[in-house]
Amino acid sequence: MIQRSLVILKPDAVQRGLMGRILSRFEDKGLKVVAARFCQLSRSTVENQYAVHRGKPFYDGLVRFMTQAPCLLLCLEGPAAIDVCRGMMGSTFGTESAPGTIRGDYGSSRGLNLIHGSDSAEAADREIALYFNKEDLVSYEPRIQPWVYNEEDRS
Repeated sequence: MIQRSLVILKPDAVQRGLMGRILSRFEDKGLKVVAARFCQLSRSTVENQYAVHRGKPFYDGLVRFMTQAPCLLLCLEGPAAIDVCRGMMGSTFGTESAPGTIRGDYGSSRGLNLIHGSDSAEAADREIALYFNKEDLVSYEPRIQPWVYNEEDRS
């Protein structure tokens, strides 16, 4: 089933110069970028995105962290994109992430975890709409796609 997922390369990924390496991993896996935006996130937008965590001990620090430097926002598309992205990202904390995952290869901190990915189809729809307008999402079929996914994967 084709899905879309929001992926955010967080301020630590941007500041460490990991954007290209991380994006390449998603593209190498066969996920398609259908929207991208590089920007400084506003406090109100971050508070909206992470509203489910309001009141938790880490919430204020998370909002501060996400607004202190630019982020790269991506909408990625592909079969089972949400689960694929989350598997590639690894466990939330870099010290607990398996080698071969983004956090396992590049992360070593509990609070600086490099990347966010939607955790469900409902969250993906809400998060994508928070950061992208419908006209920002570009549908296209890369010529290589039939060599990456067969028909069963795409339906």
